[in-house]
Amino acid sequence: MDIFKLYREKGNPDKAVQMAAYMKNQFPFIGLQSPERKEINSLYFKQLNKNEFTWDFVFDCMSLPEREFTYLATAYMQHFQSTIDPETFRNFERALLTKSWWDSVDSIAPVVGHLCLKYPWLVTDFIEKWIYADNIWLKRTAIIHQLKYKNKTNIDLLSKAILENNKTGEFFIDKAIGWALREYSKTDSLWVTEFVSKQKLTGLSSREALKWIKRL
Repeated sequence: MDIFKLYREKGNPDKAVQMAAYMKNQFPFIGLQSPERKEINSLYFKQLNKNEFTWDFVFDCMSLPEREFTYLATAYMQHFQSTIDPETFRNFERALLTKSWWDSVDSIAPVVGHLCLKYPWLVTDFIEKWIYADNIWLKRTAIIHQLKYKNKTNIDLLSKAILENNKTGEFFIDKAIGWALREYSKTDSLWVTEFVSKQKLTGLSSREALKWIKRL
């Protein structure tokens, strides 16, 4: 099964224009929407051995111009996350820095989170450094990689990632801070409420952080 050929065959030029516009024309598109991609991916991934994950496939996908191939790469990482060798973790940094935008970064971050929870030494070797990185997408990943952790959230790490990046003036960082706090508020709303009241977060971060709490 040639998944690259199939993606192109199933593309829709009219949808491609709409999808590119939604992403502010950052990237060209084939016009293959999420439900169609998931169907093709499911058939393709079933043909692969669970131990056949390769970073070459990830970067072959990401080297192609159309954005759907980056989505294929992130779906592939998500599907095989349990078999990714932690010794190859540095490749996540390369992936995060390849054609970076919120859509790819936010799809890669949960896989980063999965491995960091499974192999805590990765936090020291990578996440702690990404907090202070010059690149906003590495910072964003450091902030949001714990989104699914719930009561396993390392609040000291979360606090550090937030407070070290609270004054960047970057929309995607402020949004990430609010998002991370909002998700953790579903586990510990009191902690989040107190954190927001004590820290001088941006208006955007504060509003996003308290959204779920205000619905209670």
